Amino acid sequence: MRREPRIAPTGPADLARTVALHRRCSPQTLWSRYHRAMPDPATYLPGLLNRPGSVHLAVQDVTGRHIGVGHLMPDHSAVEVALLVEDDWQGRGLGTRLLRRLAGYALGGGWETLYGLFLSGDERIDAILRHADVPVHRTREGDSVTAWARIRDLAPTR
Repeated sequence: MRREPRIAPTGPADLARTVALHRRCSPQTLWSRYHRAMPDPATYLPGLLNRPGSVHLAVQDVTGRHIGVGHLMPDHSAVEVALLVEDDWQGRGLGTRLLRRLAGYALGGGWETLYGLFLSGDERIDAILRHADVPVHRTREGDSVTAWARIRDLAPTR
């Protein structure tokens, strides 16, 4: 029996699995997520996973290995979302699933708007936004795009 990857809360206690995921990702995938070259993930992930008020989810394969992560980070009047899916698992809808699940947490937290930053021409993020099938507003500034949507449009219905 084949089981689908599952989404579960993650955080500082899962640092090793999150670092391992980052180390398996290609430089292109990491560039798409962080928009710059990053040092060893063991140096910057503790701060991200310990950020106050944030929500972190992991996509886990059948063995419990992290194959994707999503972060929801409050930012004044809106909440930022950031996603990372391991190269071998891209194109299977995991990013869209993470986005919707994080929107559910944002809705529960009383937020109205969710936004994300990505690089212009990033086809993987464009695919996630297309599959989310909700109105997405975009502004472009140089090579960067800010996309935002109403959380109630994105959040999964219960």
